[in-house]
This record gives sequence, structure tokens and C-alpha cells, in this order.
Amino acid sequence: MELRQLRVFEAVARHGTVTDAANALGNAPSSVSAQIRVLEHSLGVALFERGARGMVLTPAGERMRPWARRLLDQAEQARLDVTGGRRELRLGALETIAATHVPAILARLAVRRPELRVEVRSDAARDRLLADVADGGLDAALLLDTGEGLGGLGFGLPPAPLDFLDLETVRLMLVAAPDHPLSGRHRVTRDDLRDQDLLVNVPACSFWLAGERLFGQDVRRVRAGGVAVMRAWAERGLGVTLLPEFAVSAQLAEGSLVRLGLDAAPLALRLVWRADREDVPGLREVLYAVADPGLRL
Repeated sequence: MELRQLRVFEAVARHGTVTDAANALGNAPSSVSAQIRVLEHSLGVALFERGARGMVLTPAGERMRPWARRLLDQAEQARLDVTGGRRELRLGALETIAATHVPAILARLAVRRPELRVEVRSDAARDRLLADVADGGLDAALLLDTGEGLGGLGFGLPPAPLDFLDLETVRLMLVAAPDHPLSGRHRVTRDDLRDQDLLVNVPACSFWLAGERLFGQDVRRVRAGGVAVMRAWAERGLGVTLLPEFAVSAQLAEGSLVRLGLDAAPLALRLVWRADREDVPGLREVLYAVADPGLRL
């Protein structure tokens, strides 16, 4: 097995098609297909099932996936050790988190790990971030969740040994325009919201999922968009919306939004990584440097 074959294998497994993998790698699709065939021939097993919808890993391919990541990690570590190169941390984050929390993390790492180079990838889709952590394309990812186990908010998990650490509590608030009919009430119940419009994003959104836990099907959903759109529509009196405190604090202070009297269970800002990659030199220390602002390393 050659490292270039393992990189191609990993790219096809991650992207699901030869064309998408070729685009990501900057190679021709014919070259990607050829590398996969050579790797399968050298192993004597099929790693993918070819179909109209793309490339799906066989059971042998699933077993190969963590080995490919491990071997590529070791090769990269050898290169850094021999050349004296800088360790790179590939950190993913939900777009909202990337805007609000990642800058402080980068500043902290710049002080504590000046030798570390950090690549940040933001994404609106939690599933893609988790898949990239599972595949080894990311070392860790920042997302929102709740409960004692990963996925407690209600989203699915990739088949990988993922571990996590909660960094901080994210308070949720139900907000509306100051002239909203419910804005003057000391307490608001689910029954009060039955005829109201709840501004939401998409079903996979963390705040949609939190709303499902809080309201069930009792409240009428209105698709708006991302956090900025939900907030702006609420300011215009187009409905109520459930958002994190950090996303609405400025609007609450200036009075363009008011908090409604409904308690919502908080979420956790959660750092997620593959448990079986903690033996990569320096990874555990880097993860905990990201996690704990008061940690001395």
C-alpha cells in the first residue's frame, strides 16, 4: 500500500463519488479510479461497491477506513518530526460558533501553542462536521448538543468512536419584538404559543431541535433562515424565535427584541473528536488547550 493510494481511498470514502474525490484532491477522475483499483488489487478485496449513486464502502472498506487514517497520521507525524515542521490542528465549527467562539480559541492557542498551525473549517451542517471528524478530515469539531451522551439533542451519529468535552453552557432565549402580544406577560406557556409563528431554520438546525424538545408540535413553524434571518424577522414582528443568548444580547440591550417568559433548557458547547486518535502525539494536549481557558500546559 502506498500513501497516495490511502489518501485517495479516504477521499472517495468521505465524498462518496470518484468525481467529488478527484475535485477535492485536484486529480483527474481516471487517476482516482486507477488508484482505487490498484489498492484493491494489492489487498485482494473490494473496498467499494460501485453503483449509480456513487461509491459505498464494503465491510472490508469499513475496516480499512480507520487503518488508512492511522497510517496517514503516522506518516504526517514522521514528516513533522524529521523536518521540524509545525503541527496542524484541523478544527471544524458550526458557522454560528465559528463567528462567536472560535476567535477566542485561536487567540488562546496562539499564546499557549505558538508552534501550532490551526486550520478552521466552518459549516452550517453538523452532519458534515461529524462525518469529517469520523473520517479523520478534522481533528475536532465544535457544535451544540445536550444531555450526557453525544447526540442528546436528537441528531444522528456516524459509526465511529467519538468522544467529547463540554466547554460551556449556552443559554437559550425565546425572543420577540417589543410590541408582540406576549411580550408583556410574566410567564408564557406552550398553550400561549399555539397560535403564534415560531421562526426556524431547517430541521437539522440545533435551535430547531431544541424547539422540538421544548414545544413538540404545539407551535406553528415558519421557515426563515439562519440565525441572522430569524433574529431580523423577529425584530420585524414576524414571529417569535428561539436563539442563544450570545446571538441576541445586543438586540435585547438596545430594545429591538425582548425576552419572553418561557424557560428553555440550555445547550452545551461541545468539542468532539475521535477517541481512537488521542494517541496521535500532541493531540490530547491541543484538545484540552482548546477546551479549558484556565488550563496551564
